[in-house]
Amino acid sequence: MPADAADVTGILRETSLLRSVSAEDLTALAAASRLRSFRRGQVVFTRSDPGDTVIVVVSGRIKVTVRSADGGELTLAIIHPGGLLGELGVVDGGPRSADAETLEESQLLLIPRDAVRDICTRVPSAAQTLMNSIAATLRHLTEATADLVFLDLPRRVAKILLSQPRGDDGVMRFRMSQEELAHQAGSTRQSVNAALRGFERRGWIEMHDRAVIVKQPDALSRFAGVPAG
Repeated sequence: MPADAADVTGILRETSLLRSVSAEDLTALAAASRLRSFRRGQVVFTRSDPGDTVIVVVSGRIKVTVRSADGGELTLAIIHPGGLLGELGVVDGGPRSADAETLEESQLLLIPRDAVRDICTRVPSAAQTLMNSIAATLRHLTEATADLVFLDLPRRVAKILLSQPRGDDGVMRFRMSQEELAHQAGSTRQSVNAALRGFERRGWIEMHDRAVIVKQPDALSRFAGVPAG
């Protein structure tokens, strides 16, 4: 069933970017925005497409990737519900800098870039939140680049597993194929499988089809050299 204006306004209000915006502005944004459904594996946008919308992930998960000329793929980020895509275009008006594709059936809210820019011009708190979001993305990419250079593959895989949000039961579940995990770790499926099997032998994780359950996050954290979450 298509969402009505009240539904869209509620979605906008829940985003960190627009939480402080007035009801009047939210209503105007809702009227200008589009709610779209995507199938699993559907392309949301590709590199060099016009960056004319900011996208809110309402449900599902989106992977943001870059690809080499020979077909190699590196996953830069996985965007979960409540996350945003396309903030950079609000600042510089440029095209998309990467590809985005759904990992599962997803619902996305597309907000016109110019409307978000207008809000940020008039509402300082929204502009600050936008800058914070872009800064967080830059910090994430800087850390990921350092990991690719300085960490071996098993520790990169461990950090990716530990980056997953906990479920309602407090358990970390990584719901992605080993090939997709390899794209995120910058390696091959075979090498990632070997790393996961090593973790499983130690009792740190359990593997079930396309899901990895983290059983001992503290041990995995010590191995990866990151603070326990």
